[in-house]
Amino acid sequence: MQKVKLPKQVEPFKSASKRSDYKGIMLAHDMLRLNEAVDQVLDDIAITVKFDTDAQGLTYFEGNLQTTVSLICQRCNESFVHNVDVDFCFCPVTDSDNVDEIPETYEPVEVDEFGEINLLELFEDELILSLPIVAMHQEDDCKMGNESLSYGSIEPEQEKPNPFAVLKELKRNQE
Repeated sequence: MQKVKLPKQVEPFKSASKRSDYKGIMLAHDMLRLNEAVDQVLDDIAITVKFDTDAQGLTYFEGNLQTTVSLICQRCNESFVHNVDVDFCFCPVTDSDNVDEIPETYEPVEVDEFGEINLLELFEDELILSLPIVAMHQEDDCKMGNESLSYGSIEPEQEKPNPFAVLKELKRNQE
């Protein structure tokens, strides 16, 4: 199957009326923020998107994003490969729509003044949000073991005198 480059902008309401399905790619070098967030994007982003209308008459689009990135381990400072696989389900909304009435299964996404959505930015956001908060190897694969993570020993705390001992002595002296 040939990899087809997906459009960066799309009209979700028009695509849903046609029940459009897209299977293709977006080029990794077009996603500048993703490239800054990782060490390196190793593959183009494989995307499947399906536009449709549900039983309530709401327009939605759902699909999957897949790519492979290289991250820097925060324990050992070495690069490692991380597979990114994101499922999404969006409901396009306009300024006049009541976002509170949209079911929880849909993530609302606002269309611009032309009724379009920038898929490139939307998908880039989803990929960035799916990255780990702290990038680390699995403990078995990391050069830094659990032993290497301790930085010295903790001295036992010295016993401090009780500040109320003086009052206790004064009370004894008065009796």
